[in-house]
Amino acid sequence: MTDLRDAAMTSKAWPFEEARRVLKRYEGGAPEKGYVLFETGYGPSGLPHIGTFGEVLRTTMVRRAFEVISDIPTKMICFSDDLDGMRKVPGNVPNPESLTPHLQRPLTSVPDPFGTHESFGHHNNAMLRRFLDTFGFEYEFISATEFYGSGRFDEVLKRAVERYDDIMKVMLKSLREERQQTYSIFLPIHPETGRVLYVPMKAVDPVAHTITFDDEDGREWTLPVTGGNVKFQWKPDFGARWAALEVDFEMYGKDHSTNTPIYSRICEILGTKAPETYTYELFLDEGGQKISKTSGNGISIDEWLSYASTESLSYFMYGKPKTAKRMHFDVIPKAVDEYHQQLRAYGAQDTAARLANPVYHIHGGDVPESTMVVPFAMLLNLASVSSAEEKDKLWGFINRYAPDASPETNPDLDQAAGFAIRYYNDFVKPTRQFRLPTDQERGAMEELIACLGDADKALDVIARKNAQEGKEVALPEVDWHDDEFLQSIVFAIGKTHGFDPLRAWFSGLYEVLLGASQGPRFGGFIALYGIDETVQLIEDGLAGKLVT
Repeated sequence: MTDLRDAAMTSKAWPFEEARRVLKRYEGGAPEKGYVLFETGYGPSGLPHIGTFGEVLRTTMVRRAFEVISDIPTKMICFSDDLDGMRKVPGNVPNPESLTPHLQRPLTSVPDPFGTHESFGHHNNAMLRRFLDTFGFEYEFISATEFYGSGRFDEVLKRAVERYDDIMKVMLKSLREERQQTYSIFLPIHPETGRVLYVPMKAVDPVAHTITFDDEDGREWTLPVTGGNVKFQWKPDFGARWAALEVDFEMYGKDHSTNTPIYSRICEILGTKAPETYTYELFLDEGGQKISKTSGNGISIDEWLSYASTESLSYFMYGKPKTAKRMHFDVIPKAVDEYHQQLRAYGAQDTAARLANPVYHIHGGDVPESTMVVPFAMLLNLASVSSAEEKDKLWGFINRYAPDASPETNPDLDQAAGFAIRYYNDFVKPTRQFRLPTDQERGAMEELIACLGDADKALDVIARKNAQEGKEVALPEVDWHDDEFLQSIVFAIGKTHGFDPLRAWFSGLYEVLLGASQGPRFGGFIALYGIDETVQLIEDGLAGKLVT
């Protein structure tokens, strides 16, 4: 443990860098509350999106990293601002017109359009918790409705009334002049309509802890700020929540970055040290637009998990948090294969390299072995050429390539085979565009057919390639199940047929035989698909059968 902690104290992996910043807060010992608090916030104005998951995952990674370098207990809170008024109707819910009469009411007072929960806020909270539970996160869930209504926020609300002018000075500096005239840090909840009101204050009583205002009809009301009668505007809410919970670490998207000084100063005015913060870049859809809960663009968590494992999504989230990420379906195969590459590398790495490996943070240090003996990208191509509809058909090819593999001993591979068929049918098959070979490609493919299964011809083309390059090296051993030997044949044919650059030869194979501009390492593909089957595939491509 000592060696691990020493390595973690110098690791450049971003979770450890953040954990060390948090630890500096308590160089003199543990906090009075007895634990270090990590928080994530969620606005349930729409269905939870993949960015929300990423925030909780990344915060969990920092929390785990902190637990490596410190013995201070930790806690993580997921806070839902479900008392927020519904400002617009989401476009991705059933019967959206039914929600229009409930605009500006707290989300936990808006009927659930899905008809499964007591409110829209409760429905979205349940969706979030289901997603988080799928990944096994350890967290305490707090509803703003319950937090305000139960009195847990009362002391900070009273303090905010007493220090109202100081907080208002912070806020007014950030507002346009016309907004300054009507702004208040408090949003009263109308006693009759239940609407969250954006109205100026006529009076703020620091002794009685009440606010006085006129509603939209000009009627005057005086309400206590306690007991769920009032909520904070969202910017003051951030800082007040930090103060009430004594938060030590929170991360959020770049769109919040300019507000960090505001949140922090309000937290300090309310009597608590501001937390360490981390700003990550935003998630974008395929068109480069920010992913939004209300518009429902980008990939949802459920959609990703329909085509790949939870670990592949975690891997995608780990990398470069300060770089904007495009979340579209094309990134899934790459994430799957890179995740397993890192798993395979982990076993041979020293402690420092392991701590820098994404899989350490994905699995909290308890890293499994990969059982993916065939890359996901290869499974997609296998599904393509074999027209497989069930993964059992893929296993027929896999077992010829890896006789010792089975669904029981290779669960990663078995799961990926099912995902590959689904992904192929939904995304690859509709976009395939086959073409006929050029004359140069035709000659090379005809020679490839002649070499496959004929040792003399295969060795001859490899020898000719070596002579062309001026190399005097021993010819490889013939092994029709070895992807390296098969790759050397394909490579030699490309060289001897004058493809320049050589990648034009491989692009021709992919476009003619697979209907795609990119593809697998072709020697590995032949080993997996089979010699006879590959010969037949090439003959079909030459005859134009794949185009039609």
